[in-house]
Amino acid sequence: MKNRVDGAATSVKSQACPVRVIAFAGASNWPLWVGQRLGFFAREGIDLSLELTASSIQMAQALHAGSALIALTSIDNVIAYANGQGEVPLAGPADFFAFMGVDDGLLSVMASPSISSIGNLAGRTLAVDALTTGYVFVLKEILAQNGLFDGDVAYAAIGTGAERLAALNAGACSATLLNAPLCLAAERAGNRRLILARDVLGRYQGIVGAARRGWAEANRASVQAFIRAFHRSLQWLSEPRNQTEACAILAARLPALAGVVDVAHRMLVLEGGLEKSLTIDRDGTARVIKLREIYGTRRTDLGGPERYIDDSFLRSALA
Repeated sequence: MKNRVDGAATSVKSQACPVRVIAFAGASNWPLWVGQRLGFFAREGIDLSLELTASSIQMAQALHAGSALIALTSIDNVIAYANGQGEVPLAGPADFFAFMGVDDGLLSVMASPSISSIGNLAGRTLAVDALTTGYVFVLKEILAQNGLFDGDVAYAAIGTGAERLAALNAGACSATLLNAPLCLAAERAGNRRLILARDVLGRYQGIVGAARRGWAEANRASVQAFIRAFHRSLQWLSEPRNQTEACAILAARLPALAGVVDVAHRMLVLEGGLEKSLTIDRDGTARVIKLREIYGTRRTDLGGPERYIDDSFLRSALA
């Protein structure tokens, strides 16, 4: 069977391997959408399906149960569930690990127009993805560095970035963390960017490709094929001649970005928001671990980054 990608005839393996991916509705999926549209996953023998999750709980349950084989999720979720510190208990140990890096979270504290500083958030309700996993500890660290602690604010678990943006626009919360490019949509709606998380945290590992160790070890070729296709999508995104088509793909998938897709392209592609090498930032992962040790419900020694990362799949795939 033949597909045409970028004008060249390329063969597609006849026995495609089904790979179900679960992810949040954000721009970290851009390479997936590109790879599906242009046949990069099919060329690698991957029959890719993508499910957008409503919550980190659903993501963890699907990955653990095997209804999803790969997750694009924050590495904090990997660390939390691997240590039994997830938002909900799973039916048995979670052998989750990260095999590639996608971004550093690209997080900003976005607030309603009347809020002019972090200090103004005292007594307000802040929306987070979950109360014990994900990026809640990033928000707590930013608040702490500005003299605000748990008793000074209220937290509401509102799930996905798109849902938190809608809550912010509707006045259901005073502030939330949003990643790029949803932060651009928030600004376009009149909300205020209070601070970039990286300006407070420094290095931080955000979204990763994650899987169960047992499945990945038994399916190394499929994981490596997924990595190669994702990497090819990133290369395609980086080619200037593809910008118009790339922005059209993003706008079709995330209508909230209408009017800001060119800025999103600059932030995510030209300025390196998406990690083109797919390398996992170990110093950034150590920062995630430290925040969980400080703010988590069980403040235990969680070990170092190597406990949660196996980049042998990435090295083999891109060798």
